[in-house]
Amino acid sequence: MPKIRWLIIYAVTSFIMAVTVVTLFREIGRIERLSNVLEARMEELVELTRKSQELQEKIIYYSSPAGIAYLAREEFNMALPGERIYRIIEIVSEDENELRKE
Repeated sequence: MPKIRWLIIYAVTSFIMAVTVVTLFREIGRIERLSNVLEARMEELVELTRKSQELQEKIIYYSSPAGIAYLAREEFNMALPGERIYRIIEIVSEDENELRKE
């Protein structure tokens, strides 16, 4: 009878250890997946924060007189009295067009 008792104790202990090891590896995998998701979210947050900061800077710039003047010149082709506007036009020959297509 003592041999069977030790055999049962060994079997139960082995079973508990096996379950513990399997659970440990599953949790390690889960932690790794969550860590990857967290890292991706952090990169996304950093990117969105950077874009938000750039947009805030643009809002501040375009709210200033210099920004308004820039928009008026670039978007609406306006000029202050006395300013001259020079337009530079690039003329491309047909031969250059054919070379660019290739």
